[in-house]
Amino acid sequence: MKKLLMIGVLALTMGQASAQRCLPKMQGIELNGSFVDGKAFNKAFSGGVALSTYTKNGSKWVFGGEYLQRDYGYADTTIPVAQFTAEGGYYQKLLTDASKIFFVYGGASVLAGYESVNWGETLLDDGARLTDRDAFLYGGALTLNIEVYLSDRIALLGNVRERCLWGNDTGHFHTQYGMGLKFIIN
Repeated sequence: MKKLLMIGVLALTMGQASAQRCLPKMQGIELNGSFVDGKAFNKAFSGGVALSTYTKNGSKWVFGGEYLQRDYGYADTTIPVAQFTAEGGYYQKLLTDASKIFFVYGGASVLAGYESVNWGETLLDDGARLTDRDAFLYGGALTLNIEVYLSDRIALLGNVRERCLWGNDTGHFHTQYGMGLKFIIN
C-alpha cells in the first residue's frame, strides 16, 4: 500500500518542482551582441562578454568587457571608430513570474576604456587629416535587461542600453539594443 501511495504522490507532483534560479552566489557567463544607434549591423555593432553574480534578492552584479564599432562614411570609404570598454554594475530585479522563467532587470554600470579613431591613422588616402584622436574613455550606462530561461542553465537575453562616455571627440551617447545568451556555470 505504501508503494502505491508513493507512486501516486510522485505522479501528481511530476513536473511541479520549483526552478533553482537566481540563487545567491550563482554565476553565469553572458555573451551579447547589439545594434548601435539604430544603424545597420554592418555600420555599427557591439559585442561583449560578462560574468554575472546573483545576490540575495535575485538582483545581480555584472562585470565584463565590450567592443563597440561605428563606421562613419567619408567620400567613398569609411572611417572606423572602435571602443574597448570594461564594465562593472548592479542590476536590480524589477519583475519576475512565479515559475522563475522570465526576469526583468534595471541596471547602472560604470564604464572605462579606450577609443581608437581609424586605428590611429590620422592621414586619409586623399590627403585629408583627421582631427579626432584616440582617447581614454570614462562614464556609465543605464540598462534594461530581460532574461528568459530556456533551461535551468541557459537563458536568452534581451537588452536596451544607453551609454554615456566622456574623454572622446566622436560622440558621448550611444544607444544599444541586442540579444545574447547566458550560461549558468555554478
